[in-house]
Amino acid sequence: MQRELEILYIDDEVNNLVSFKANFRYDYAIHTASNTSEAETILNAHPDIRIIFCDQRMPDEMGIDFLHRIKKDFPKPIRILLTAYANMETVIDAVNKGHIFRFVRKPWMNEEIVSAIEEANKFYVANSMLEVKNQELQKAYDELDKFAYSVSHDLRDPLTGVLSAVKLGLEFDSIDRIHELLSLMDSSLVSLDAYIDSLRDYYLLRRGELMLSAINFEELFDNIRQFYSMYTQNKDVAFEISVDQKEIFSGDKALLELILHNLLSNAFKYQRKGQENQYVKLSVFVSERKAKIIVSDNGIGISPEYVEDIFKLFFRASDQAKGMGFGLYNVQNALLKLQGKIEVQSQPNQGTTFTVIIPSK
Repeated sequence: MQRELEILYIDDEVNNLVSFKANFRYDYAIHTASNTSEAETILNAHPDIRIIFCDQRMPDEMGIDFLHRIKKDFPKPIRILLTAYANMETVIDAVNKGHIFRFVRKPWMNEEIVSAIEEANKFYVANSMLEVKNQELQKAYDELDKFAYSVSHDLRDPLTGVLSAVKLGLEFDSIDRIHELLSLMDSSLVSLDAYIDSLRDYYLLRRGELMLSAINFEELFDNIRQFYSMYTQNKDVAFEISVDQKEIFSGDKALLELILHNLLSNAFKYQRKGQENQYVKLSVFVSERKAKIIVSDNGIGISPEYVEDIFKLFFRASDQAKGMGFGLYNVQNALLKLQGKIEVQSQPNQGTTFTVIIPSK
């Protein structure tokens, strides 16, 4: 249901207040005030007021002066000045000081008020949309700045390591020394490959339409089990998987895999070193046209002060393992595309649990 348009009418003549409310209360949410002090109280109590009608000749304060004074605290409402006459000085002051959108002569006619309301509301909506776009643009600029730094830093470091190893290798004759350098090169190239994977995920999220298909979680999780089998054997981490799918689930498989791999990769990377009985658990419960996915571990956990920041671009809560700062940011953006949500519960040195809810498409 569309919210009722809220309007504030300010006039020291009580008959005008009663008449305005009587004429327009069925179409709009009307607030009235007989002085500017009362009007300010109403504006504070009703932040959704979009349009202000104010009489110019008020006993305590001129309408233009009032609208100019409240501009800082109430910048969004559209201002309309009511006046029985308007000389050139009043018009200039209204434009320069009061930021007046329109004049309405007194005594006003209903048709003129309705016309003024409709125009003012369109202007309000246009300004609100522009403000949202500006905020999105600023966010994009901030991300671009971070992205440019990350590319120059995270791409250059592995390449610099490889180039340095190559130059040193050309000076060595010993096979053992060359093997050491090859090991360093391998580590750098693995980091570079991981970064490229993160970039792929980053741009995957910016494609247009979802690629929907029926998801068989038994099959999907079996592929994931095989993917991490080498890791679980070498690191001695138990990987427990359970699937309870009661109905067909439709979703974007690529985005689901992106979410799962980023959550699982962190769960495996941030295990407690030397800890016995290390585990990572993955489960899904599909019913009522939604999938509830849980990824939990008994790793190092997340400090409480970092929990609110872990989904930010390039944020890294721990230096235990090398990361690019894309993972959880990409998870959150994938869930936005899927209209899903994620919750995290974590305690330092005890582990972390991510709970993901995704509706079927």
